Amino acid sequence: MGANIPLWKPSQERRQRSLLHQFADLAERQETGTNLDYPLLHDWSINQPGEFWSAVWEFCGVQGIRGERVFVDNPVMASAQFFPDASLSVVENMLSRHGDGDALIAIDEDGNRRVRTWDELARRAACIASALSQRGVVAGDRVAVWLPNGIEAIEVMLGAASIGAIFSSCSPDFGVTGVLDRFSQIAPKILVAVDAYRYSSKTFDCLDRLAEIQRQLPSLIDTILVLSNLSAQSSTSYTPYDDFVASGAASPMSPERFAFDHPWYVLYSSGTTGVPKCIVHRTGGVLIQHMKEHQLHCDIRPGDRVMYFTTTGWMMWNWLVSVLASGATAVLFDGAPTTPSMTRLFDIVDAEGVTLLGVSAKYIDSLRKGGGQPRHTHSLSTLRTICSTGSPLAPDGFEWVYESVKVDVHLASISGGTDICACFVGGDPTSPVYIGEIQRPMLGMASDVVDNDGVSLADRPRIAGELVCRRPFPSMPLGFWSDGVEGVPSGAHLGPKYLGSYFERFPGIWAQGDFASWTEQGGFVIHGRSDSTLNPGGVRIGTAEIYRVVEQHPDVVESLVFGQEWQNDVRIVLLVLLAESAQLTESLVADLKQRIRSACTPRHVPALVLQVDDLPRTRSNKLVELAVADAVNNRPVRNREALANPEAIDAIVAMPELR
Repeated sequence: MGANIPLWKPSQERRQRSLLHQFADLAERQETGTNLDYPLLHDWSINQPGEFWSAVWEFCGVQGIRGERVFVDNPVMASAQFFPDASLSVVENMLSRHGDGDALIAIDEDGNRRVRTWDELARRAACIASALSQRGVVAGDRVAVWLPNGIEAIEVMLGAASIGAIFSSCSPDFGVTGVLDRFSQIAPKILVAVDAYRYSSKTFDCLDRLAEIQRQLPSLIDTILVLSNLSAQSSTSYTPYDDFVASGAASPMSPERFAFDHPWYVLYSSGTTGVPKCIVHRTGGVLIQHMKEHQLHCDIRPGDRVMYFTTTGWMMWNWLVSVLASGATAVLFDGAPTTPSMTRLFDIVDAEGVTLLGVSAKYIDSLRKGGGQPRHTHSLSTLRTICSTGSPLAPDGFEWVYESVKVDVHLASISGGTDICACFVGGDPTSPVYIGEIQRPMLGMASDVVDNDGVSLADRPRIAGELVCRRPFPSMPLGFWSDGVEGVPSGAHLGPKYLGSYFERFPGIWAQGDFASWTEQGGFVIHGRSDSTLNPGGVRIGTAEIYRVVEQHPDVVESLVFGQEWQNDVRIVLLVLLAESAQLTESLVADLKQRIRSACTPRHVPALVLQVDDLPRTRSNKLVELAVADAVNNRPVRNREALANPEAIDAIVAMPELR
């Protein structure tokens, strides 16, 4: 299918029914007096930030006191303020619905299903807030969880946010060093952990690791244990979770409102290039971004059911939890998405009436290569939207969704980052979806692609450059915890690490570190991380361009590309994980090289193509090009604990072809 021929177009009825269309109508009547298509709406959203974010607050139903001022600009982009006079509670926003309808549905790998109604969730959050307060937790203190994607993690977050405590999470597949690299920096008072968890039909006991984590976190005043009934051990060293909740039942606490810039979350960078950065996110900024993205870009509305396959160690967990603020039910799945079958997530879509399913691009690619055909095996009658993120979604993945999942579904490929806990580019339910393209810059985000001199490439589609954001946005982080934030309850703290991470590359504008290009349709293609960009002969090449070609080959399951310093230049090395029946023959190597040459350029052709038994990845399943490049080029691989399988790097380094 040609690049300019849409894979999907919303019907006129669907377009007019969308919340984005309703918002555009509101903006047209109240603000501009003109007919707003998406490009005009986006221009208005970035050129009139006060009017736009005020309209988002009202339309999306943010609960709280807005205050008079909406946007206060500043010559230093990171110092601009949104809603500086506002007062709000994320808990009040997330629990604005009442009754016995389902707020949370949690399903584990073994099929066990648990539910929290809106009233139950509100009551338990109030009990947890009281229990935390009784233990001396106050606004600005940290509460950390080492939990799977289940009900307890959300309950604790809501309880902590009720009293202004800062919440942070890691998934239980993180090892001791990985957890300590993160939590030791923020010195939590309370740790909530699980005794064991299941993944891919295997049980993993956590108690031995928990004992070591607790020993090395001297800031803890209590450790709470969620009992899974999976652990072979028993322990009286921790407070049982049910007892912890019950301890606050006699004096439940209503949520308190805090300033818009009061800290809510600490999230962490991947940690593959050093000790993870502790990114402190503001309450109001993340909340209003998520409500905008959910309602306007994903068309999430009250009564919808949203499931994103994630762990508590990935920002998409925070994104998923926020659907509560739009009146939607969060469907939580913990376990392997391929157990007992590759279509497990689609089983849940049908069983629970899921309206939005979020997955990684890798999951879509795995289903495609496995020959999955959910449209023939599942009803999917409730499914309106599929979101994809984590890595660039290849054109074949776009086509597979419409050929093999559902013809009438909005496929929203989205891209943002832990750094902003939100998206720079993403979906538009009122416009066509084109193969291989992210549809739009997000409203309120002055997203652009620039060349090395910072000049926009908007009028030069398909020319790759750096993804940037030219103007302030509400979810710019407050700062890094180890960079001047600690002990300060609110307000931006622009330490040197923070400023160097985002504003050093192009002074005055945010540089995300992604390699991207505009498209003829006003959308985007993400080519991969710019810090993993290949530079053979000084020519910048995005690795995703090679992946898109290589992983179309039926014999290739997965691949990883990196640059090896070689004879005063850089040579491209392609590692391939092949299907069981395939071998890396000379003809297969020649075929892969020819495909790359034909689809890209001669400079994209790898100097070496090598077969491996495994590829190294983070615990959130992202391949780690930089770690491989560092190891092969005799640079230290920092924070190996962030990797799920660091032994794969050792096997690659030992390959004789790389010496």
